[in-house]
Amino acid sequence: MRVVFMGTPDFAVGALEAIVEAGHEVAAVVTQPDKPKGRGKEVQMTPVKVCALAHDIPVFQPVKIKEPEAVETLHTYRADIFVVAAFGQILSEEILEMPKYGCVNIHASLLPKYRGAGPIQWAIINGEKITGVTIMQMDKGLDTGDMLLGTEVEIAADETADTLHDKLAAAGAALIVEALAKIEAGDVTPVKQNDGESCYAKMLNKSMGKIDWNMESEKLDCLIRGLISWPGASTIYRGKTLKIWREEVVSAETPAAGEALSGQETTDGGSVEERFVADTRFEQSNGGFIRNAPPGTVVRVDKDAFYVQTGKGVLRVLAVQPEGKKRMEVKDFLLGYPVKPGDMLGKNC
Repeated sequence: MRVVFMGTPDFAVGALEAIVEAGHEVAAVVTQPDKPKGRGKEVQMTPVKVCALAHDIPVFQPVKIKEPEAVETLHTYRADIFVVAAFGQILSEEILEMPKYGCVNIHASLLPKYRGAGPIQWAIINGEKITGVTIMQMDKGLDTGDMLLGTEVEIAADETADTLHDKLAAAGAALIVEALAKIEAGDVTPVKQNDGESCYAKMLNKSMGKIDWNMESEKLDCLIRGLISWPGASTIYRGKTLKIWREEVVSAETPAAGEALSGQETTDGGSVEERFVADTRFEQSNGGFIRNAPPGTVVRVDKDAFYVQTGKGVLRVLAVQPEGKKRMEVKDFLLGYPVKPGDMLGKNC
């Protein structure tokens, strides 16, 4: 088929490569305009544009795809179908109806779950075990069109948004080639989505990355892995930001401080948290862990990890990034930052 491919980030590159390798004629690639990035603000091409140029495919980069001039340009390509993968702009009904077979989208979830901008991240944040890719016939709604094909992808226990992104990109590349063949042969049956089963994967924001140690360890683990690329999950250590890159749940059942501990007054007038940090009677027990510590407390330190009490359970932190520094393993971090049991995370002090 004669295809116009619309995509922008790395996620879409594999699909474009697969369509080319399958022998389809890619009349043009439509991608977002080049933008300045990095400290030097050097203008960089989108990953999809780089791929298109490598295959000598014409590239079109409209600022607004709905503008009459852009729509007219799309008409000139005389495409049988538009394939869309993380393009970044909303298509008008005129564009959706332009090609013979309409527009199909490669969506990184098993629709109708996780419609919207962040399906990969939210699947991990919400603790899903299975996700996948759906090839969808686009309509004027937000990821509401009929489903054409789908495939499941397992989410591993240590999966991050980065690793799941790559799995889904590969699955989407294979699935779109299968879908194009079936569409051309008239061998695909559209299935309407059940709106009652839908959920919205809203766009991520920076505030989501602030770790609340009162959360359960398993939920924090999912959050940290889901936000790994952006904005990242971070806490405060000794007044500076500390990003958590890699961790694992030690136990979801380790006893934690209850609400009665946090902020409760002691007989000498200080808070329980203040006394905990200063009181040498709080010794490591239970295999080396401090017991009954408030959430955010370092309850054990090894040569290659430190352990943090959460609202329920303990996280073993293995890789971090101090403010103004590069990512590093905790064994290296501890050489310059003498973390000790009783230290508190999440406070500007």
